Parts: sequence; structure tokens; C-alpha cells
Amino acid sequence: MRLSLLVLALMLAPSQSRQAAPGGESYQYKAEWRFIHAGDVKLSRTRSGNGWQARLQLQSAGLVSLLYRVDDLYLAQFGENLCATGSTLTAREGSRQRETRITYDPERRKAGYVERDLRRNTNIDTHEIDVPACVHEIVGGLYRLRSLRLPVGKSAEIPITDGKKSVSARVEAQQQESVETPAGRFKTIRYEAFLFNDVLYRRSGRLFIWLTDDERRAPVQIRARLQFPIGTITLQLVKEEGT
Repeated sequence: MRLSLLVLALMLAPSQSRQAAPGGESYQYKAEWRFIHAGDVKLSRTRSGNGWQARLQLQSAGLVSLLYRVDDLYLAQFGENLCATGSTLTAREGSRQRETRITYDPERRKAGYVERDLRRNTNIDTHEIDVPACVHEIVGGLYRLRSLRLPVGKSAEIPITDGKKSVSARVEAQQQESVETPAGRFKTIRYEAFLFNDVLYRRSGRLFIWLTDDERRAPVQIRARLQFPIGTITLQLVKEEGT
């Protein structure tokens, strides 16, 4: 459940378009799972040195919190070119507390991965993988998607890694649709991002992203259709503002 919500929330990262607030952006979303309010997502982007930092906080809500409480914080750093420089995920899920750090070395074309058990203060997994000189972690990769102007029926490839695997992920512009969220009604283009089914993630499923069909390219809705027992999860825009 947590992995799916986190992936969906990351897909809603604010773009680096001309309309982006110069000081950064802040977005709020609600997550629905099986027609109930499953969680809240707060996502912001701010300047950090010569690049950017994205901050994502994901908290479970309502019945989901009673069943399995989730409080995750994800920080991602990337340059003006959106190439990844580092990321940290601090995950508090039920009784588990884990921290995952990924560092990138563009000269060596390597990504270093370290996962720790915070309760035991021990490393669970440490390894290094080959990556392109410019690779995106999933937030930067979806920034890249929003910067593209793919017409309906066209697709593109984006180099993405999660620190365990590096892939060239396909995204496809599928059709124009009208979408209503708590933030209003929007004319959008629906995209499909091919990250599941043994691409970046082994889990079977499909992932759809709705971006406004205008210069803003605002992400207003995400939907993952996953197999049992998770099913369908939907994230919808509630509020956006400059920081």
C-alpha cells in the first residue's frame, strides 16, 4: 500500500515550466483507496544551491491509519537539468522505521544505495548500480514529463532509477479528458507511465497521469490500477500555491 501511494505522490511533482513560481511551489493532494480517504500528500519544491529540492510528506488517514499507519518523508535533490544528485526516504510504517539514501556520481556513472533499519541502527542493504551520466530519480523524471509537449498519440523515453534498478521508462500521451477534483474542473491530457510490470517495479499494474491541457501543465489527478489486494488508488489535487 505505501509503495503505491508514494509512487503516485511522486508523480505529482511540480514542473519546471515558465509558469512555475520563482521561489518554488507547494501542492496538496488527497488519496482515495476503495472509495475511502486513505491519505494526504504535501509536496513542495524550493531552491537549493544551484538546483532544487523537492519535499514530499505522505500520511495515511482515517481507516487506513487504524489498519496500518504511514508517515513517510521523501527529499530529492536535482540540478537545473533535472539530473539526480541525491535522495532520502524516511519511512515510518506500522512498527517499521527505515531510511533509504541514494547518491549519484555522474563521472563514474554510478548510484550508491544504502537502506538502514532506524530501530536497530543497522544497514539492511548496501549496493551500487550503473546509471547514465544524467539520470532522474522518480521526482525529477516526472518533472521531465511535465516539461515535454507530447501530442496525443506520441510517446517518449525517460531514464529513471530507484537506486535498485535503472531503466528507460516510456510515457505515452493517450487522450484529452475533462477531470473534476476538489480544486475544480480541468481540461486535461491523460498520460500513461510504464513503470510497473517489471519495468522499474515488479508489481503488476497501470499508472495514469492527468496534466492540464494548457501552458501550466498542472498535474491534477493520478490513478494506479493494481492487482488484488491493493486495487485502484486515486490522487486528486486539493490545493496549489507558490512558496
